[in-house]
Amino acid sequence: MGSTKDGATRRDFLYLTAGAMGAVAVGTAAVPLVSSMNPAADTLALSTAEVDLSHIEVGQRVVAVWRGKPIFIDHRSAEEVKEVRAEVDWHTLRDPQSDASRVKEGHDQWLVMIGICTHLGCIPKGSKQGDPRGEFGGWFCPCHGSEYDRSGRIRKGPAPRNLEVPPYKFVSDTLIRIG
Repeated sequence: MGSTKDGATRRDFLYLTAGAMGAVAVGTAAVPLVSSMNPAADTLALSTAEVDLSHIEVGQRVVAVWRGKPIFIDHRSAEEVKEVRAEVDWHTLRDPQSDASRVKEGHDQWLVMIGICTHLGCIPKGSKQGDPRGEFGGWFCPCHGSEYDRSGRIRKGPAPRNLEVPPYKFVSDTLIRIG
């Protein structure tokens, strides 16, 4: 009746064939589905930004862009770092954070922050020469008057938090990778 010597039948062969075809169909559908969950190449390209610091003079502030957000980079002198760390007891600030915790160890002269006010998302002034920097010499938000000190910490106005420090690392002494 359709049996072979070892007991296999045509029906068994059809079950195995159908199962194999089903596995191929599932694999064929799964690969594009899983691939569609990966970020697009343009999204991956925007996920990090490299900034060359070699052209930034001591005392100069520049603005870079990462994920469409302005990134404030301040090249501070050793004296300025010393002053900003001594001028205020950071424990008494609205959003207590030391200057040392806002920079990478061994690179105290480089302050890197996201340039978006933590109140309502405006872009504070203070990165360009001649911009108002507020009472504390840092950044001034013209929208509602928040003032940040030279370490990007909120000192006056309605902003609830310090300017955010993005994830970044030093690739070399003159190159940082943000993101």
